[in-house]
Amino acid sequence: MRTKLAFLIAAGFLLGSGGAYATTTVTSTFQSRVTIAATCVIGGASTLDFGSPGVLGSNVDQTSTIQVTCTNSTAFNIGLDKGTNGASVTTRLMKGSGSETIQYSLFTDSSRLLNWGNTAPTDTDNGTGSGSSQSFTVYGRIPIQTTPSPDTYTDTITVAVTY
Repeated sequence: MRTKLAFLIAAGFLLGSGGAYATTTVTSTFQSRVTIAATCVIGGASTLDFGSPGVLGSNVDQTSTIQVTCTNSTAFNIGLDKGTNGASVTTRLMKGSGSETIQYSLFTDSSRLLNWGNTAPTDTDNGTGSGSSQSFTVYGRIPIQTTPSPDTYTDTITVAVTY
C-alpha cells in the first residue's frame, strides 16, 4: 500500500507540475496616429438660373449656393473668376448662340453692393472651417439693359477656394 501511495503521490507531482510548463505571455504596445492636414473641398455649386424674364426693363435677381468643407479652424477665401465670356469680374457676360450677350453681376451680399471677384481679401468671401459643409450664397443680378434676341444665354464661372 505504501508503494501504491508513493506512486500516486509521485504521479500527482508529475501531473501537478504541468503548470510549470504553461506558456508565458509577453506584451508590447503600438500607437495609432493620423495627421490631419489643412484641407478644403468644394462640394458643389447650384446653377444661377435667372429664369425667363423677357424684356430686361428691371433688375432680375437670383441666387446660387456654393458648398465648401474645410478642416476645423482652417481660414479660407472663396473667389469667383470673370467667367468664360466676361472681360473682368465686374463685367461678366452671358452669351447666346450668336454674338449677343447679357451683362450680369455677382455679389457676396444680399443688398448686391459688394462685387464677388477673385482677389483675396478685396472682393472674395471668406470663412473658417468647421469640419462640416458650409453654404455660401451667390447673389446674382442682371441689371436693366437693352434686351437681346430670344435665345438661351450662359456663362461658366470657376470657383476657387484658397486656404
